[in-house]
Amino acid sequence: MKHLLLASFLILGSLSAQAKKTCTDQPKDKWMSEADFKKKIEEEGYKIKKFKQPGSCYEIYGTDKEGKKVEVYFNPVDASIVKMK
Repeated sequence: MKHLLLASFLILGSLSAQAKKTCTDQPKDKWMSEADFKKKIEEEGYKIKKFKQPGSCYEIYGTDKEGKKVEVYFNPVDASIVKMK
């Protein structure tokens, strides 16, 4: 039973580590401000319902210019897309 629990924790730990995105290795003083970032992507047609800053990314939940729901991870230095769902 102990082995099963240990294996479960190891698997869950590796999955959560894989879930974290690395969007930049630049220090935070090189990042766009949240306000500038939000303005830039809204000008590109995104509508932000929820904004997050997990790790080294800016992440939004919202809609794209076609109105489709999106979850997007951006590089906070230049607002380039790292991953989109």
